[in-house]
Amino acid sequence: MRLFGFGRRERAPYSVPRHTRVYAVGDIHGRADLLRDLQAMILEDATGYDEFRKVIVYIGDYVDRGLQSREVIELLLDSPLPGFEVVYLKGNHEALMLDFLEDVKSGPGWLEIGGSATLFSYGVSMSDQLPLAKRLAEAQSELKRQLPERHLHFLYNLSLQHSEGDYLFVHAGIRPRKPLDGQTEQDLLWIRGEFLESVVDHGKMVVHGHSITWEPEVRSNRIGIDTGAFASGVLTCLILNGTDHKFLQARQ
Repeated sequence: MRLFGFGRRERAPYSVPRHTRVYAVGDIHGRADLLRDLQAMILEDATGYDEFRKVIVYIGDYVDRGLQSREVIELLLDSPLPGFEVVYLKGNHEALMLDFLEDVKSGPGWLEIGGSATLFSYGVSMSDQLPLAKRLAEAQSELKRQLPERHLHFLYNLSLQHSEGDYLFVHAGIRPRKPLDGQTEQDLLWIRGEFLESVVDHGKMVVHGHSITWEPEVRSNRIGIDTGAFASGVLTCLILNGTDHKFLQARQ
């Protein structure tokens, strides 16, 4: 019977709650220009759904690599989309920035993957005339002075995951075959290969960023929406409504 498919249970299509429209925005990485354009596109798309609950989930990595990290956080804080519930997830780059604020020894690793662009956006410069340890200590001290208190509050209060119906939103992914409530912060912010290559049913459709693809990646158990905005000039938003999905993209 199994050979001919009898007795096989098909999974019901993944869905979000009724009368709910969910928007998930991929890794922004200091591209406030693209974020402004995408916010306008989202507002236009949401027109006509006045009776719907509208949720926007930002998948993390607001800072680093692009030159407008400060402007991205300002935009998110000062211009929230009217009528939307907002969820801000934590990315590995926010974790690294917070690590640097607490321990200067984490500086080289952060700078290597884009932290210098964040320092620039906050008006922090590093002199080439000083030893590295001294440069990092001065940069840490200056960043603490330049970082607005509300930006620090934003960074410290980011969420690690969010669920809407059959969808789970995280920054990087999850550890396959591990209970969803047992995932560690390390898993949620950093995982790649084991998650990306997995074909197991995670119990929910996982929407994630962190791993760049030039187009949104839709698999049987996950949807990747990091389209490398800082380098490609393409910022992606996934839209979920019932069992349907589609994408919006701001391009420059």
